[in-house]
Amino acid sequence: MPRYLIERNFSVGEDDMPEVGRKSKRVIEQMSGIVWELSHVVVEDSGLVTTYCVYTAPSEDAVRQHAEALGAHRIASICEIAGDVTPADFPL
Repeated sequence: MPRYLIERNFSVGEDDMPEVGRKSKRVIEQMSGIVWELSHVVVEDSGLVTTYCVYTAPSEDAVRQHAEALGAHRIASICEIAGDVTPADFPL
């Protein structure tokens, strides 16, 4: 199944993110085939939150449906992940 990296710009601050995370999980429970793998959270100078999330989903459209149901943000970008590497993959 495809994996996606989603950059999200939230209209809420860091203190509101636990409820956003709970809502995201509730939305996923109602959708088929979506898995939230992880998110990196950045608090911008403005105090608003940007996240970089990795999801497994059947399609980009499914990711967008989840985002619409979640609300409180806009998607800045969605990229399908071609693969993963770590420094260990490049021995000297």
